[in-house]
Amino acid sequence: MSWLDWLVLAGTLCFIVVVGVWKSRKNKELDGFLRGGNEASWLTVGLGVMATQASAITFLSTPGQGFADGMEFVQFYYGLPIAMIILCITFIPLYYKLKVYTAYEFLENRFDLKTRSLTSFLFLIQRGLAAGITIYAPAIILSTIMGWHLNLTCIIIGILVIVYTVSGGTKAVNVTQRYQMMIIMGGMFLAFYLLIDSLPGELTFANAWDLADLHGKTQALDFSFDPNNRYTFWSGITGGLFLALAYFGTDQSQVQRYISGQSIRQSQMGLIFNAIFKIPMQYFILLTGVMVFVFYQFYQSPLFFNPAGEEIVKSSEYAGEYSELEQEYAVLSEQKSNLSLDYLQSKDPGIGQQIIELNGKERALREEAKTLISQADPIAETNDKDYVFINFIIHHLPKGVIGLLLAVIFSAAMSSTAAELNALATTSVIDIYKRTIRPGRTPNHYLRASKTATLLWGLLAILFATFGTLFENLIQLVNIIGSIFYGTILGIFLVAFYIRFVKANAVFIAAVIAETVVVYLYFTTDIGFLWFNVIGCGLVVLFAMMIQGGLRLTSPR
Repeated sequence: MSWLDWLVLAGTLCFIVVVGVWKSRKNKELDGFLRGGNEASWLTVGLGVMATQASAITFLSTPGQGFADGMEFVQFYYGLPIAMIILCITFIPLYYKLKVYTAYEFLENRFDLKTRSLTSFLFLIQRGLAAGITIYAPAIILSTIMGWHLNLTCIIIGILVIVYTVSGGTKAVNVTQRYQMMIIMGGMFLAFYLLIDSLPGELTFANAWDLADLHGKTQALDFSFDPNNRYTFWSGITGGLFLALAYFGTDQSQVQRYISGQSIRQSQMGLIFNAIFKIPMQYFILLTGVMVFVFYQFYQSPLFFNPAGEEIVKSSEYAGEYSELEQEYAVLSEQKSNLSLDYLQSKDPGIGQQIIELNGKERALREEAKTLISQADPIAETNDKDYVFINFIIHHLPKGVIGLLLAVIFSAAMSSTAAELNALATTSVIDIYKRTIRPGRTPNHYLRASKTATLLWGLLAILFATFGTLFENLIQLVNIIGSIFYGTILGIFLVAFYIRFVKANAVFIAAVIAETVVVYLYFTTDIGFLWFNVIGCGLVVLFAMMIQGGLRLTSPR
């Protein structure tokens, strides 16, 4: 990177940390630390909710998803607007009425302490893992591309977040997320503009879209009913709905964003903002990945996007074979570039078919390259989709913009991680420490405990990140972890809200059974992970009603 890139990156990150600490410097009370003093406007709530979900994984992995598979991943979010409406009507008024610090306090009022503790524990497991991933994901990719030490990169991200989150709690998270989202979206729009502008000759966005459509990258609707197909309209509108309800309605990292609103109406407007703009944002990020694919129809892409994998094979006995693949790949890329220009001028279906065949040959070469890398090092990661966008940034964008886009990735990592640490600390202190371990202490005692818990969770997240391993596509990994736990948590809340005759013991047993079944299905079947949200939720509701009915029949009259 140039000195200008370093200046932009360092200046942006320092600005975020300083603003977070400065704006929350007067935050000396427990309510202010955990609920931000209920000062957040609807725009702050909306941006905070969006920033919490949009981690660095979103801006690294989603373009890679668009590059490889096109727009189909956007279907994952089709249930989100419906979920936002349900939350505005049901969840938000209840949380405000009860004046809760966490979503799980409600469960003790409705059921009992063990149900509250179980749900809190499930949240702490899945969100604790996710916090490590949100640090590790950008760290491993940035360290690989930039030549930075992986553990050092994890530590830098983690410490930056810990500084202002421990200092200011919820208010610091809310304030910084507003600026982080501005930086993130500004950087992404600039990258998209430069990407389109860098296409050869007089190519327009319409031309680029036609070429993407030729390769089947533009389909954003799939109405098939195959349960093993991860992304369809039906999995999005059902599994995606249940996941969104669970995540936004019961995950403390999101609940804490909107219960800090100035009023019920401000919080509701924040969620409606998210309902309106979340799908377009994800569509735009995927579209950026699709346009990177179009860009590489005219310019040669790497045979393998992860430079660490290339380094492994080039220093092995398979270096000669890999070099031959690179030469063949370069010839195909040149042929494809010329044919792509001809196709856009003539729209000749025959030329289009030739381009598709050349892309098929390129994919085959890439698979051969992955095989060689695996032979050189059997434990090497051969999934390089997460490296597509960062590779494009480093090699094809001008000085200064590279620093800005790296700042986008760091900002996204910091925003989501800060919200997670804030939520983990709140849940640990309010639902576990205050309720079970040290009840009846002063507000100042719990304020200190909250800051200590934030620090400890931050250190644990850094520790987990330094021992992480890349698994498939990173954005899918986060959603897989969420889907394994969220269905059960949502089922508990739905029973609490809507099935009044079910009591504590029945829902507790049902939740344990449901979670066990979901984990078993994950490891033994090929069911698309989105369906685990539906399965987990449905099993909790079904088993709770059955168990409660059985208890009624066996109880003495």
